[in-house]
Amino acid sequence: MSALSLTLTGAEVLRPQGLSDEPLAIRDGVIADAPVGREVDLSGFLVLPGIVDVHGDGFERHLAPRRGAMKDLGEGLTAAEAELGANGITTATLAQFYSWEGGMRGPEFAERVFTGMASLRARVATDLRAQLRFEVAMLDDYAAVAEMIARHDIGYVVFNDHLPHEALDKGKRPPRLHGQALRIGRNPEKHLEFIQGLHAAMGAVPAALDRLSAELVARGVRLGSHDDRRADQRRAARARGVRIAEFPETLEAAEEARNGGDAVIMGAPNVVRGNSHNGNASAIELVAMGLVDALASDYHYPSLKRAAFLLADGGLLDLAGAWGLVSAGPARILGLSDRGALRTGLRADLVVLEAHSRKVAATMAAGRISYMSGEAAARFIG
Repeated sequence: MSALSLTLTGAEVLRPQGLSDEPLAIRDGVIADAPVGREVDLSGFLVLPGIVDVHGDGFERHLAPRRGAMKDLGEGLTAAEAELGANGITTATLAQFYSWEGGMRGPEFAERVFTGMASLRARVATDLRAQLRFEVAMLDDYAAVAEMIARHDIGYVVFNDHLPHEALDKGKRPPRLHGQALRIGRNPEKHLEFIQGLHAAMGAVPAALDRLSAELVARGVRLGSHDDRRADQRRAARARGVRIAEFPETLEAAEEARNGGDAVIMGAPNVVRGNSHNGNASAIELVAMGLVDALASDYHYPSLKRAAFLLADGGLLDLAGAWGLVSAGPARILGLSDRGALRTGLRADLVVLEAHSRKVAATMAAGRISYMSGEAAARFIG
């Protein structure tokens, strides 16, 4: 797939200093400093930096829309990439579990997903990146997960703990245990015994995490924590080199992250809803307090664009600042200095929106088309 050489004229272009009607030139996959190639009149459209999604698991619905329907992950990932393009996402971090929950979140499925991503990357325009979400209670898997990270060159790892500790502490059967066990083909009683064993061994987790984190940091892997609630949790994570706080659940945790110089990611669906779906910290309030570096799609890709415009339309941020939460901000967190803004020399990652409806009309990643429709397609083709 070849990169295009074009000059886009007539559109409002969101550059680092704000909206501009100056033409935007693209040559060999990067933003050029002078007009080049054929002119494309995009009057009536907005051109913004391509969206960088720092964490999303919406791809899962394409891999297994129903139980057992996961025969060809390549086709599922191809469908997911089409959805990414249709939502203006040019860099996508696919967040895949490595979890005791098994099934689509188990180690075997993670291996299939990462292998499928590797085979697909050269054939699609979207930059597909892997995030591994490791359940820290899996003490027997620390060596295996380190090997998987190295073999697949995974650059971003997030530590999770989704064990139902409160119920297990009280000797109760966790909610949804029966259905969860049957879904992965495990006897419910055996599944309960398994997670009880993980819970009982949690005392050994901090030392194991110390060792794994040190190894991954030495390799240059970015590390994140998930759902921090307390300041001491964030401080403990930072001491291990875990410098990204994903979806902190409280103001206390978010403020501790900011005070310690850590990056804070919140969910775009949280912004769109106006609050967290489970009563945690409001992303809008944290944005208003200057505590958020990036918004992530989490489970819903369309929310990224919508969240940015909600923040801008509401006057909480100007358009450049709001859009930066889904472009430049996440690019910085991922260490991608070659994208996130429409500036000479950077990758030609951009999304074209209808100005009146803000509908995605075209998406281009490194000068290659990943999505195009309607009037915008007619103008590019013409």
